[in-house]
Amino acid sequence: MDIRLSEKEKIKVLNSDDIYGIMQRILLRESKIDQNREHFWVIGLENNNRILFIELISLGSVNKTIAEPMEVFSFALQKRAVKIILCHNHPSGELKPSESDKDISDRLIQVGIIVDTEVIDHLIISTKSYLSFKDIGLLDELKKSTKYVPKYVLEQQIKKDATEIAKRKEKIEIAKAMKRVDEPIEKIANFTGLTIEEIEQLRVRKK
Repeated sequence: MDIRLSEKEKIKVLNSDDIYGIMQRILLRESKIDQNREHFWVIGLENNNRILFIELISLGSVNKTIAEPMEVFSFALQKRAVKIILCHNHPSGELKPSESDKDISDRLIQVGIIVDTEVIDHLIISTKSYLSFKDIGLLDELKKSTKYVPKYVLEQQIKKDATEIAKRKEKIEIAKAMKRVDEPIEKIANFTGLTIEEIEQLRVRKK
Protein backbone atom coordinates (compact mmCIF):
# COMPACT_ATOMS: atom_id res chain seq x y z
CA MET A 1 0.00 0.00 0.00
CA ASP A 2 1.46 3.31 -1.11
CA ILE A 3 1.62 5.88 1.70
CA ARG A 4 0.42 9.25 0.47
CA LEU A 5 3.00 11.92 1.21
CA SER A 6 2.69 15.68 1.14
CA GLU A 7 5.34 17.66 -0.74
CA LYS A 8 6.73 18.75 2.65
CA GLU A 9 7.26 15.09 3.57
CA LYS A 10 9.24 14.33 0.40
CA ILE A 11 12.34 15.61 2.12
CA LYS A 12 16.02 15.07 1.50
CA VAL A 13 17.10 12.56 4.14
CA LEU A 14 20.21 13.64 6.04
CA ASN A 15 20.05 11.26 9.00
CA SER A 16 17.89 8.73 10.84
CA ASP A 17 16.08 11.50 12.75
CA ASP A 18 14.67 12.77 9.45
CA ILE A 19 13.17 9.38 8.62
CA TYR A 20 11.81 8.83 12.11
CA GLY A 21 10.07 12.20 12.08
CA ILE A 22 8.00 11.06 9.10
CA MET A 23 7.59 7.40 10.09
CA GLN A 24 6.41 8.30 13.60
CA ARG A 25 3.52 10.28 12.12
CA ILE A 26 2.67 7.43 9.74
CA LEU A 27 2.78 4.89 12.57
CA LEU A 28 0.48 6.99 14.75
CA ARG A 29 -1.92 7.30 11.83
CA GLU A 30 -1.94 3.59 10.97
CA SER A 31 -1.95 2.38 14.59
CA LYS A 32 -5.51 3.64 14.98
CA ILE A 33 -6.53 0.54 13.01
CA ASP A 34 -3.80 -2.02 13.71
CA GLN A 35 -2.26 -0.98 17.01
CA ASN A 36 -0.95 -4.41 17.98
CA ARG A 37 0.54 -5.56 14.67
CA GLU A 38 3.98 -5.05 13.20
CA HIS A 39 4.11 -2.93 10.05
CA PHE A 40 6.96 -3.18 7.54
CA TRP A 41 7.64 -0.26 5.21
CA VAL A 42 10.21 0.43 2.51
CA ILE A 43 11.30 4.01 1.83
CA GLY A 44 12.66 4.66 -1.67
CA LEU A 45 15.20 7.42 -2.24
CA GLU A 46 16.58 9.30 -5.22
CA ASN A 47 20.32 9.59 -5.74
CA ASN A 48 20.39 12.81 -3.68
CA ASN A 49 18.53 11.03 -0.80
CA ARG A 50 15.21 12.76 -1.47
CA ILE A 51 12.23 10.54 -0.63
CA LEU A 52 10.47 9.11 -3.69
CA PHE A 53 7.93 6.91 -1.93
CA ILE A 54 7.02 5.07 1.25
CA GLU A 55 5.34 1.71 0.76
CA LEU A 56 3.69 -0.50 3.38
CA ILE A 57 4.96 -3.96 2.43
CA SER A 58 3.26 -6.11 5.03
CA LEU A 59 1.20 -6.29 8.20
CA GLY A 60 2.32 -9.00 10.56
CA SER A 61 1.40 -10.28 13.99
CA VAL A 62 2.11 -8.84 17.43
CA ASN A 63 5.81 -9.71 17.26
CA LYS A 64 6.61 -10.69 13.69
CA THR A 65 6.28 -9.46 10.13
CA ILE A 66 7.49 -10.83 6.81
CA ALA A 67 9.25 -8.85 4.09
CA GLU A 68 9.87 -10.79 0.89
CA PRO A 69 12.68 -9.44 -1.32
CA MET A 70 10.47 -9.54 -4.43
CA GLU A 71 7.91 -7.23 -2.81
CA VAL A 72 10.50 -4.91 -1.29
CA PHE A 73 12.55 -4.38 -4.43
CA SER A 74 9.77 -4.45 -7.02
CA PHE A 75 8.54 -1.05 -5.81
CA ALA A 76 12.07 0.33 -5.76
CA LEU A 77 12.78 -0.84 -9.31
CA GLN A 78 9.42 0.31 -10.67
CA LYS A 79 9.81 3.77 -9.21
CA ARG A 80 13.53 4.02 -10.00
CA ALA A 81 14.76 4.38 -6.45
CA VAL A 82 18.54 4.02 -6.27
CA LYS A 83 18.62 3.22 -2.54
CA ILE A 84 16.14 2.19 0.12
CA ILE A 85 15.58 2.36 3.86
CA LEU A 86 13.76 -0.43 5.69
CA CYS A 87 11.49 0.35 8.60
CA HIS A 88 9.23 -1.62 10.92
CA ASN A 89 7.59 -1.07 14.29
CA HIS A 90 7.63 -3.02 17.54
CA PRO A 91 4.18 -2.70 19.20
CA SER A 92 5.75 -3.62 22.56
CA GLY A 93 7.92 -0.50 22.44
CA GLU A 94 11.08 -2.63 22.80
CA LEU A 95 13.56 -1.44 20.17
CA LYS A 96 16.23 -4.14 20.43
CA PRO A 97 16.58 -5.98 17.07
CA SER A 98 15.48 -9.61 17.23
CA GLU A 99 17.37 -12.37 15.44
CA SER A 100 14.53 -12.40 12.91
CA ASP A 101 15.00 -8.64 12.34
CA LYS A 102 18.70 -9.19 11.70
CA ASP A 103 18.02 -12.13 9.41
CA ILE A 104 15.51 -10.21 7.28
CA SER A 105 17.90 -7.25 7.06
CA ASP A 106 20.83 -9.49 6.09
CA ARG A 107 18.82 -11.07 3.28
CA LEU A 108 17.54 -7.77 1.90
CA ILE A 109 20.97 -6.13 2.10
CA GLN A 110 22.52 -8.90 0.01
CA VAL A 111 19.69 -8.84 -2.54
CA GLY A 112 20.09 -5.05 -2.75
CA ILE A 113 23.76 -5.46 -3.63
CA ILE A 114 22.89 -7.83 -6.47
CA VAL A 115 20.11 -5.63 -7.95
CA ASP A 116 22.19 -2.47 -7.40
CA THR A 117 19.70 -0.88 -4.99
CA GLU A 118 21.54 -0.28 -1.74
CA VAL A 119 19.89 -0.73 1.65
CA ILE A 120 21.27 2.25 3.59
CA ASP A 121 19.48 1.75 6.93
CA HIS A 122 16.84 -0.19 8.83
CA LEU A 123 14.82 1.55 11.53
CA ILE A 124 12.87 -0.12 14.31
CA ILE A 125 10.34 2.37 15.59
CA SER A 126 7.73 2.88 18.27
CA THR A 127 5.44 5.83 18.84
CA LYS A 128 8.00 7.36 21.19
CA SER A 129 11.47 6.42 19.89
CA TYR A 130 13.51 4.45 17.36
CA LEU A 131 16.68 2.47 16.73
CA SER A 132 18.80 2.77 13.58
CA PHE A 133 20.85 -0.22 12.37
CA LYS A 134 23.25 2.21 10.73
CA ASP A 135 23.73 4.37 13.82
CA ILE A 136 24.65 1.40 16.05
CA GLY A 137 26.98 -0.19 13.45
CA LEU A 138 24.73 -3.20 12.83
CA LEU A 139 24.17 -2.33 9.16
CA ASP A 140 27.91 -2.43 8.39
CA GLU A 141 28.18 -5.71 10.29
CA LEU A 142 25.39 -7.30 8.24
CA LYS A 143 26.88 -6.03 4.97
CA LYS A 144 29.90 -8.23 5.70
CA SER A 145 27.71 -11.31 6.17
CA THR A 146 27.94 -14.07 3.55
CA LYS A 147 24.90 -16.02 4.72
CA TYR A 148 22.75 -14.99 1.75
CA VAL A 149 25.48 -14.25 -0.79
CA PRO A 150 25.30 -16.58 -3.81
CA LYS A 151 28.44 -18.60 -4.42
CA TYR A 152 29.15 -16.94 -7.78
CA VAL A 153 29.03 -13.48 -6.13
CA LEU A 154 31.56 -14.58 -3.54
CA GLU A 155 33.79 -16.01 -6.26
CA GLN A 156 33.62 -12.75 -8.22
CA GLN A 157 34.49 -10.75 -5.10
CA ILE A 158 37.42 -13.05 -4.32
CA LYS A 159 38.72 -12.68 -7.89
CA LYS A 160 38.32 -8.91 -7.68
CA ASP A 161 40.18 -8.79 -4.35
CA ALA A 162 42.96 -10.98 -5.74
CA THR A 163 43.31 -8.77 -8.82
CA GLU A 164 43.50 -5.61 -6.71
CA ILE A 165 46.10 -7.19 -4.43
CA ALA A 166 48.18 -8.25 -7.43
CA LYS A 167 48.01 -4.75 -8.91
CA ARG A 168 49.05 -3.20 -5.63
CA LYS A 169 51.94 -5.62 -5.29
CA GLU A 170 53.10 -4.66 -8.79
CA LYS A 171 52.92 -0.95 -7.91
CA ILE A 172 54.97 -1.54 -4.76
CA GLU A 173 57.66 -3.40 -6.71
CA ILE A 174 57.83 -0.60 -9.26
CA ALA A 175 58.07 1.98 -6.47
CA LYS A 176 60.89 0.03 -4.83
CA ALA A 177 62.80 -0.16 -8.10
CA MET A 178 62.44 3.59 -8.64
CA LYS A 179 63.40 4.31 -5.06
CA ARG A 180 66.61 2.25 -5.44
CA VAL A 181 67.82 4.58 -8.17
CA ASP A 182 66.86 7.66 -6.14
CA GLU A 183 63.93 8.83 -8.22
CA PRO A 184 62.07 11.72 -6.51
CA ILE A 185 59.30 10.59 -4.16
CA GLU A 186 56.77 12.82 -5.90
CA LYS A 187 57.60 11.24 -9.26
CA ILE A 188 57.18 7.74 -7.83
CA ALA A 189 53.84 8.72 -6.33
CA ASN A 190 52.57 10.13 -9.63
CA PHE A 191 53.76 7.07 -11.56
CA THR A 192 52.43 4.36 -9.21
CA GLY A 193 49.45 5.99 -7.53
CA LEU A 194 50.88 5.18 -4.09
CA THR A 195 50.86 7.89 -1.45
CA ILE A 196 54.05 9.67 -0.43
CA GLU A 197 53.69 8.19 3.07
CA GLU A 198 53.44 4.66 1.64
CA ILE A 199 56.53 5.19 -0.52
CA GLU A 200 58.55 6.62 2.34
CA GLN A 201 57.82 3.52 4.39
CA LEU A 202 59.15 1.16 1.71
CA ARG A 203 62.47 -0.41 2.65
CA VAL A 204 64.89 -0.96 -0.21
CA ARG A 205 68.51 -2.01 -0.58
CA LYS A 206 70.52 0.30 -2.73
CA LYS A 207 72.62 -1.38 -5.42
